[in-house]
Amino acid sequence: MDIGTVIITGGVSGLGAAVTSAVADAGGRPVVLDRVQPGDDIEHELVDIADREQTEQVVRRVSGRTGGIDAVVTCAGIDSCGRLEDVPAQEWDRVVIVNLLGTAAVVRAAMPDLRRRHGRVVTVASTLGLRAVSDATAYCASKFGVVGFTRALAAETAGQVGVTLLVPGGMQTPFFDGRDEQYKPGPDAKLNRPQDVAQAVIFALRQPPGCEVRELVVTPSVEGSWP
Repeated sequence: MDIGTVIITGGVSGLGAAVTSAVADAGGRPVVLDRVQPGDDIEHELVDIADREQTEQVVRRVSGRTGGIDAVVTCAGIDSCGRLEDVPAQEWDRVVIVNLLGTAAVVRAAMPDLRRRHGRVVTVASTLGLRAVSDATAYCASKFGVVGFTRALAAETAGQVGVTLLVPGGMQTPFFDGRDEQYKPGPDAKLNRPQDVAQAVIFALRQPPGCEVRELVVTPSVEGSWP
């Protein structure tokens, strides 16, 4: 099934980069939205997802240039670990803005195309959107929010737009870089390859009209955060 033009937020690294490659391999047209420029051969727009107005303008520009958006995959995500009183308020807020409000901004801006073209949305939550842990109040709040947003969106657009909630566990990505050692996976941690998780996204995007994959949980087989 043709998956068409797919916007991928955070498509320069980690899961986003893996999804970008997988969409291209599947015959789709990936368009990356990121603060960092990808390789020269990747169609992209530079944007800070935390800036709602800029994000909306970029999505409209992509729509006009490509003739319409068929799908959105929201891989952009950040974290700031630590106890609530120790994480600077501005950093805490930005986690929620990027992970939750940025997700909503991209989907909202693409919605006219998605409704008209019976497109698809795949949002990226986390196992920490279903299970809370200490020193992750911002991340858990944002990802719990993504779960609620996606479930409500699926109800709101039923029969018009395909909506899938992806709940990934730990992956071998730069997401953990720059953290204090106590917040990094241990040397024996079993993490999934983002390329494997990206195949779950392609599976959701390729469903025929009227068939919905509502939620996908993809974790390492021995991950302690699930179930």
